[in-house]
Amino acid sequence: MKKLLFYLFFLLPLATFAQTTDTFIINGKLGNVTTPAKAHLFYQLGANKVTDSADVVNGVFTFKGEIINPVNATIVINYKGLPLDKYLETAYKYADNGALISKTADDLDFFLEKGTITITSKDSIDNAQITGSQLNLDNIKLQAQLKVINAKAEKLMAEAKAATAEQQKSAAFRNAIQAKYKLLQAEQKTILKSFIIANPGSYLSLLALTSVSGPAPDPSEIDPLFNSLSQNIKDTEAGKMMKVQLDALRVTAIGAEAPDFIQNDVNGNPVKLSSFRGKYVLIDFWASWCGPCRQENPNVVRNYARFKNKNFTIIGVSLDRPDGKAAWLAAIKNDGLTWTQVSDLKFWNNQAAALYSVTSIPQNFLIDPQGKIIAKNLRGDDLDAKLEQLFGKYN
Repeated sequence: MKKLLFYLFFLLPLATFAQTTDTFIINGKLGNVTTPAKAHLFYQLGANKVTDSADVVNGVFTFKGEIINPVNATIVINYKGLPLDKYLETAYKYADNGALISKTADDLDFFLEKGTITITSKDSIDNAQITGSQLNLDNIKLQAQLKVINAKAEKLMAEAKAATAEQQKSAAFRNAIQAKYKLLQAEQKTILKSFIIANPGSYLSLLALTSVSGPAPDPSEIDPLFNSLSQNIKDTEAGKMMKVQLDALRVTAIGAEAPDFIQNDVNGNPVKLSSFRGKYVLIDFWASWCGPCRQENPNVVRNYARFKNKNFTIIGVSLDRPDGKAAWLAAIKNDGLTWTQVSDLKFWNNQAAALYSVTSIPQNFLIDPQGKIIAKNLRGDDLDAKLEQLFGKYN
């Protein structure tokens, strides 16, 4: 991995705040390009994806544009003179699930920020050096610290990919891989937290904080790190959005009273969360189209069978699409989900999901008999461990 991939959990409309733009200039020089070529720049401007092109003449190219915040960007050098869409088809090969299989493209991933950025290389842009950008210097420093973690992650991905079909179907195998992945996440968090504390004035610290947060941020963990950032960083558009999201997340923080909601079950009957008061309740957000959810379902089924007679139940909240009721019902039947299932069939606009700030699935919240949130995002062995802590080992 050439760059850190961040969980952008604060996906709020940029129009929430007054938008101002900054100008960037990119000056590039590639020493081995003697024939005409094209440089293609890809980046995000607010909600819009931007693609720009520049001629590469004697190895020299220039871009100029506007950004709202520093963003990830990619430059691809097109040596073949093909139209962009045709070139990308030949330069990148993807699997059906969207995973990158191979690439022949000469490309560079970097951070785009205001000011003049200089990109130079004696040969390919893939080996280029970046100057004039503190954010990219910070990223180089951070990536060096994360190199060992990335190597372990690649090894773990290879292990999972090499498993037999029978192993991949096994809950025990998936839980073992997930446990290893969690250890890597913990190692990465330690490095990221240290970087954030040591670099409070770096925009990269704000981006690193989103990775620490993950898909289910805990305000008690994130607040101190956010508060350690410099005021200049907190006053950026992204900083303001993170503050708003952190405030919203406190509603479903551990220890908070679980927000009540009503949604219809599979027969169209309204079900109210508070009607289960007096029981331990696992609110399980999932969908029939969600592969990781379906993979996790056998683990949830097994734990329901173990503890359903111990004052424990589950409410499944599906984020299926408006036209997805048949798929939702089929998934319930095929996966053996015998507990209460509800949905408003509004996809990502599901009202319960919005109430709980759910931006990725599977995700769950464990509620105690008094209606307080006592745990969340329990998957694999973590679900077993928490329920056994409450009820004892029970088969």
